[in-house]
Amino acid sequence: MRRLARLSCCFFSLALLAATANSFALAQGSETIATQPREETAVFISELGSSEPFVRRQAAEELARRADTDHLKLIEGYRLQEKNAQVKLALDWALYRMGKSATLFSLVRALDSSQAEQASAYLKQLESPHPLYIFLGQTKRAAQARLLEVLGAIGDAETLERIKPLLESFEPAVAVAAEQATELINTRIAQTPAEAQQPTRPRTVGQTVEATP
Repeated sequence: MRRLARLSCCFFSLALLAATANSFALAQGSETIATQPREETAVFISELGSSEPFVRRQAAEELARRADTDHLKLIEGYRLQEKNAQVKLALDWALYRMGKSATLFSLVRALDSSQAEQASAYLKQLESPHPLYIFLGQTKRAAQARLLEVLGAIGDAETLERIKPLLESFEPAVAVAAEQATELINTRIAQTPAEAQQPTRPRTVGQTVEATP
C-alpha cells in the first residue's frame, strides 16, 4: 500500500513538472510572437537607410501598412533627408497612415506628376473617400481627372453628389473622368446589398486640414 502511494506521488510530481515546463514553453512562445512585429518593424526602419531607392520605397510602404506611430518622428527625419521622388511619396503615405494628415496634400499633388500611378495606388487604399472631397475642383486638370478615377474606385452614394458638378466641367478630360467615376460607383452600389450601402465615414487620421494643395 505504501509502495503504491509512493508511486502515485512520483507520478503526480512528474505530471506537475511536465505541466510547469509546458506552461513555461507557452509563455516563451507568446513572448516571441509578441516581439516579432516589433523586430520586423525595426528591420524596415533600418532599410530606410539603404542605398537602394527600391528597398527604401518597399520599407516605407510596409511601414505604412503597419501604421506604427511609435516611429513617427524617426520616419519624419528620413522624409526630410530623402532625395528620391518615389521614396518621398512612399514616406508621405506612411506618415499619413501614422496620423500626419497634411501629407495627403503631397499625395494628391503627385497625381499631376511622374508619380501619378504610385499616388493613385496609395489613395485607392483609403478607408473612405471623404478626405479627398476638399480637393475636388481645386487641383490641376490632370490631377483632377486622376482624383476622379480614385473616387470612382472608392466612392459611395455621397460621392455621386460631390462629383455631379464636374459632369458639366469645361475641361473635357475632367467631365469624362467624372462620368466614368459616376458609372463605376453606380455599378458598385447596384451590386452591393442595401444594408451595406451606408456612406462610409473616414477613420480619424491626425488633425483635419482644409487648405488647398
